[in-house]
Amino acid sequence: MGYRHRDTGPRLALWMLVALGDAVLLMVAAGLSAPVAVLGVLTLTVAGVAVWRWTRRPAPVPMAPAARRRA
Repeated sequence: MGYRHRDTGPRLALWMLVALGDAVLLMVAAGLSAPVAVLGVLTLTVAGVAVWRWTRRPAPVPMAPAARRRA
């Protein structure tokens, strides 16, 4: 059996890190202080990941009362 289980979970790709770094550099170049720019980009990233995970959660499957008693 040559099948191996592959981890297909989402990963933070290198291009995403480069894009986030570019966003910070653009904000700093526009006159925002570096810590504020990093904190802003980090906050938006965490919020985006949280929303993405929240929307991908499977909906709860309703069970009939009789099936609940048997389980």
